[in-house]
Amino acid sequence: MSAGVEAAVVAPVGGRLRELLRVSPGGPVELGSIDPRSTPGLPGPEVTGEHRKGWARGQVELVGAELGRQQEMLFATAKARAARADPTGLGGDLSGLGSAPARLGADPTGLGGDLSGLGSAPARLGAEPPGRDDDPAGLGGGPAGLDPAGLGSAGVVGERPAGGDGRRVLLVLQAMDCGGKDGAIKRVAGAMNPLGLHIRSFGAPTAEELRHHFLWRIRRALPPPGYVGIFNRSHYEDVLVARVESLVPEPVWQARYDEINAFERELAGTGVTLVKVLLHISYAEQGERLLDRLADPRKHWKYDPADVDARARWDAYQAAYAEALSRCGTPAAPWYVLPADRKWYRDWALAHLLRETFDTLQLGYPPAGFDVRHERERLLGPERSSQVNSR
Repeated sequence: MSAGVEAAVVAPVGGRLRELLRVSPGGPVELGSIDPRSTPGLPGPEVTGEHRKGWARGQVELVGAELGRQQEMLFATAKARAARADPTGLGGDLSGLGSAPARLGADPTGLGGDLSGLGSAPARLGAEPPGRDDDPAGLGGGPAGLDPAGLGSAGVVGERPAGGDGRRVLLVLQAMDCGGKDGAIKRVAGAMNPLGLHIRSFGAPTAEELRHHFLWRIRRALPPPGYVGIFNRSHYEDVLVARVESLVPEPVWQARYDEINAFERELAGTGVTLVKVLLHISYAEQGERLLDRLADPRKHWKYDPADVDARARWDAYQAAYAEALSRCGTPAAPWYVLPADRKWYRDWALAHLLRETFDTLQLGYPPAGFDVRHERERLLGPERSSQVNSR
């Protein structure tokens, strides 16, 4: 690039990534036919030059700036509408100025105590107690269908604010172990304002969570209106790990596909835009990443021996993922399969996928809820008086 020429965001080639990576609703999914090292939508060398990795990283920075602007508009719109609905300002804390522990629960990092999301697969879910799936609404004993806002007992987490809309974006990331969820979050979400992010990592369920329906803890983790939520693993673990590790009887996990679809329709109806992404890596790539963790003492904390046990059931997990994508890819909540062996492409594609999603929301900054001219006169009036008196 010549000096003085400002870098610009380059759109994917061949169409939007929302189309290129999208799983066809209801159709069969053959993950084996998708090359984890492929780069759908990436421009050719005439655009990227010889160093595709460096070019892609530069583009992620540029797209990240746009994501930050879109996130700000989403947040500002929710805050402005909440302020109009509650002029006293006592009804909520969209400004992010409340104490962090109060906003995020007992885990102020918002990562659920598992920074890597690499806890052992069976331990992450545990055994399903009898009766949990008698509560399809995920309310912990309440009748089904009486929780349209997705609240459970979580209060305002899933609430549509009075007098406004409940628009928010929820990115759901799933992958095999070492699939790159943490890296993708760090590099793509890092461009956004932390005050408008709501990140949750789902590790082993607590004793309380095990007493409830599997969707109960998911409902409690939903992002508030105006926020961008990110789930590092999600409710899909209950049709993946629970199935492969035989943690529940087959009729239980089979019934969950319909429950998940109903739940996601419910979310879409309350203003949640779902972006469900499978970071698709190869068996060989996973092996290299596991070996890399063993070779570097600084990464030993990321390694879990149980990952090798799950790796031995690779084909079973691939089949479980394929069925989940096929049965739960809907118009309201589509799935995207993102080839993720190349980390730099993963970040580039995910950034563009989020950017295209924001574009569909047609966001803008809210109009002032006050008389701008009057406020300007109030501010300048004392200054003018002071200048006159000083003469």
